[in-house]
Amino acid sequence: MPVDAAFDRFDMARLYDAFNHHGEDGDFYENFAKAPCRVLDIGCGTGSLTLRLAKRGHQVTGVDPADGMLQMARMKDTEARVEWVQAPAAEFSLPDRFDLAIMTGHVFQVFLDDAETLAALRNIHRHMKPGGRVILESRNPLAKAWEDWTQAKTRERRVIDAVGSVEVFYQIKTVEVEHVTFDAVFSIEATGETLISESRLRFAKVETIQSLLAAAGFQEVELLGWWDRIPYSDTSSEIIAIARA
Repeated sequence: MPVDAAFDRFDMARLYDAFNHHGEDGDFYENFAKAPCRVLDIGCGTGSLTLRLAKRGHQVTGVDPADGMLQMARMKDTEARVEWVQAPAAEFSLPDRFDLAIMTGHVFQVFLDDAETLAALRNIHRHMKPGGRVILESRNPLAKAWEDWTQAKTRERRVIDAVGSVEVFYQIKTVEVEHVTFDAVFSIEATGETLISESRLRFAKVETIQSLLAAAGFQEVELLGWWDRIPYSDTSSEIIAIARA
């Protein structure tokens, strides 16, 4: 599975944190485990939440296939709190077994079909302690979040250290059943550069997510619709699945 340029290229990965922040979701993940434990963060990106968990006393391993994102994560990890691993979710192999595995930032949606998703989930399950839990999140397709991914609604500007003023917007290219393809367009004022990264996401149905978790060996699936732990319903904007290994 190819890695989006926005994540793999350092010149684009360094822009990520300025436009992406963990709010209620970050608090949910940070406070989920009540005692220090071993945590596996799959698709850890620049490590913002990974490091928050490590500072809470958890032993954390961050896994991501994108070189640029991991460069950023390692630069932020000045106290070497986290073990960083560059690998796809279906391919990493670690000696450790984990109490908690998380996929934040809608990472689950980068797996574009059942085979890709199942390969990742089975590999995660293989790394879990018996009774350990996995948490994943996916945008509810019934909410059609992509309808708001227009230039007018997504245009933002930030001033980034060592880069200067940067503007970003998103534009939809195609919507095909479960799949949405779109561009992230970055404009760097100081150099006049325009950087474009294409992304393709799967908006899986809740029933599909449940069946794939079961096929991977997970059980006792709890479904939430938001970070305040309200149960999932068809009107929820999120599908947050918590399952036990």
